[in-house]
Amino acid sequence: MVRISEDLIRRRAEHNNGEIFSLEEVSLHQQDIERIEHIDKWCRDLKILYLQNNLIPKIENVGRLKKLEYLNLALNNIEVIENLEGCESLQKLDLTVNFVGKLSSVESLKQNLHLRELYLVGNPCTEFHGYRQYVLACLPQLQWLDGKEIGRGERIQALQELDAVRRLVLEQEADYIEKREEQKRSGLKETTEKQEDPQINQLLSENQNGTHQNPESSSKAHTDAEDKEKEFWEKPCPFTPESRLEAHRHLEDKRRAKEKEREKPKNKTLRTLITADGRVMNVNEPKFDFSLTEDENNCMLLDLHVYRHMDTSLLDVDVQPTYVRVTVKGQVFQLVLPAEVKPDSSTAQRSQTTGHLLLILPLAHGEIKPKKPTARPTSVTSKQNTKKETRPVPGRELLEVDPGLAGSLANIVPKGKESSHKPLQLSQPHQHCGVEERPVSKDFVDDPEVPPLM
Repeated sequence: MVRISEDLIRRRAEHNNGEIFSLEEVSLHQQDIERIEHIDKWCRDLKILYLQNNLIPKIENVGRLKKLEYLNLALNNIEVIENLEGCESLQKLDLTVNFVGKLSSVESLKQNLHLRELYLVGNPCTEFHGYRQYVLACLPQLQWLDGKEIGRGERIQALQELDAVRRLVLEQEADYIEKREEQKRSGLKETTEKQEDPQINQLLSENQNGTHQNPESSSKAHTDAEDKEKEFWEKPCPFTPESRLEAHRHLEDKRRAKEKEREKPKNKTLRTLITADGRVMNVNEPKFDFSLTEDENNCMLLDLHVYRHMDTSLLDVDVQPTYVRVTVKGQVFQLVLPAEVKPDSSTAQRSQTTGHLLLILPLAHGEIKPKKPTARPTSVTSKQNTKKETRPVPGRELLEVDPGLAGSLANIVPKGKESSHKPLQLSQPHQHCGVEERPVSKDFVDDPEVPPLM
């Protein structure tokens, strides 16, 4: 049974920022509600209330909603129109496809002076002879009935024939009430028989426990369940509140059984991680790529390609001297190591870029390897020759001299002649390029504006 709670109304009041005291419209349809409660206390300013397609059998706890203008109770189990006298502002009432068979209860709406529209389509009372005339005569404030506008002449005729129509309606109403009582008794009898049926009880217990004796009994039970399901839906039954409740409960039980089936743990075949004789197996359930290498510091590096966006809290790393086990969301990655490592000195790192998991595993029995010598740029040492060959310095060139010419180098500069280290001075020749210098005439006048000849 679903009940109207404060949390339910707040979730339906998102358009009003979750406030229910000032709520003017709320929709509670298709919630399997079986009783109207608390709304008249929590939502006093309510103007529109949707309660269609539920399991409500009675109109109640709405009399304090003085501002209520529209009430929708279609597709419920209501049999009597009642408890609406306090809804002073009610203008529209929708009772489509209910079980209203007591048509005389419509007279309780006389005090709703602002009522303009009424919908009773799909109720048993609409099959009564004189139904429309009776409603029009009892409710003079109505303007629309079942989506049809009420004319003035139709209303006058209904008022003139009210007495005769009332007697006819009351007779049909009495017959319907008697028939309804018979339906209740037969429905109660069928329910009792179903509860006492041993086959049904056995099927229900097996479905609840989720166990069967053997595959043959399991297949037989499955076939019986399918036959019962087919028989339930194909069996003719009267359209009553009880049959509607029965169909709803049947669907609810079926839904719960499916949920239990989903919640059952799947019988997965457990992988063997370590055999009975103690041999460790290589396992890669998550199908991760990985690489195992050895670095210069006498350590093994295991690079496991974990999903990039997976949270680190979902990883569980277990390092043992001879193997490594990584559990990722229940799936095991296990790798046997080629050499024994030190679990206490091992470290695990997670790349923030790729998400890969890097395990650094120091070897337990290993010698420290020296680093490879690197060639220096200044000198090169050779094992065959102990001499050091000096590389030439860039920007400086050296000449190689033949040893046989060492004596002749002294005769390059003659002895006995002192060479002056003074700068050389050029003497001015009297003739340049075969041209003789002419004597300057006494009548020559040097004009400063004339440039000299070059």
